[in-house]
Amino acid sequence: MDILQVENVSKAYASHLALDDVSLSVPEGQVYGLLGPNGAGKTTLIRIINHITAPDSGIVMFDGHRMTQDDVEMIGYLPEERGLYKKMKVGEQAVFFARLKGLSKADAVRELRRWFERFDILGWWDKKVEELSKGMAQKVQFIVTVLHRPKLLIFDEPFSGFDPINANLLKEEILKLRDEGSTIIFSTHNMNSVEEICDNITLINKSRNILSGNVEELRRRFFADRYDLTFAGDGRLLMERLLPFAGEFKILDPDSRGRSRISFHVTEGSKPDAVRRVLAEANDAVNVVGFGESIASMNDIFIRAVEEDSANR
Repeated sequence: MDILQVENVSKAYASHLALDDVSLSVPEGQVYGLLGPNGAGKTTLIRIINHITAPDSGIVMFDGHRMTQDDVEMIGYLPEERGLYKKMKVGEQAVFFARLKGLSKADAVRELRRWFERFDILGWWDKKVEELSKGMAQKVQFIVTVLHRPKLLIFDEPFSGFDPINANLLKEEILKLRDEGSTIIFSTHNMNSVEEICDNITLINKSRNILSGNVEELRRRFFADRYDLTFAGDGRLLMERLLPFAGEFKILDPDSRGRSRISFHVTEGSKPDAVRRVLAEANDAVNVVGFGESIASMNDIFIRAVEEDSANR
């Protein structure tokens, strides 16, 4: 079941078209990546979902009905531009936000202390917010966002400013929330973490949805009939022998053991014996160490989809 459906949403500001007839569906209980370069329209879409602004046309459906302001209470939203009251104490402010989300004071304190301990910031409970580092402040806001266990969580660039250790901690918590039943929209222009946490994605470029789908299916579709071969021997001879059957060669420098890796597209991939013939030629030319289907990275998919979209405009 889809918890969220965006249907033909458009939004313009003065002379700038922020969203152009965007549609997408977010399955319940998954991490959904909302991807695209800065300025593509991701944040505008998130603000429409949160009823911060309204679309010029189109509708948003939530949990099977047209979304209303009351539904926003079931959303936890961590915006990219974050802010806490600097002069308040950390624990005091966290309790304040938790109570706004409907928790009693006793429940808020108990749950917050559990989360603070998990994030290793319990010792900062009585410190003022202005004493926190940017990373610590982000941890506090993440905790406040998820504390009331909303049905839908929306994180806009959640890893911005985090070091690798804390970014990994946040990834683990996001996946744990998904496994416990939360649906998560993860908005970013950074492709590095998408493959690790996203089940499905939508790629927005220049205000339009140019690609949607399951991450693994997209990775295979974009690099259909492409393979990686690890070998020891003469790379030029290998390419010469493969030319009748393959193209778009990319070869990496040898590793410490003198083994190289070549990536290529099988031009006769529709023929059932094409891959067998490629392997036979490779075995005659070099010492084949490994062979397998090439899986596209999200960065590869991002670049190719944007290039194709630009060519078709």
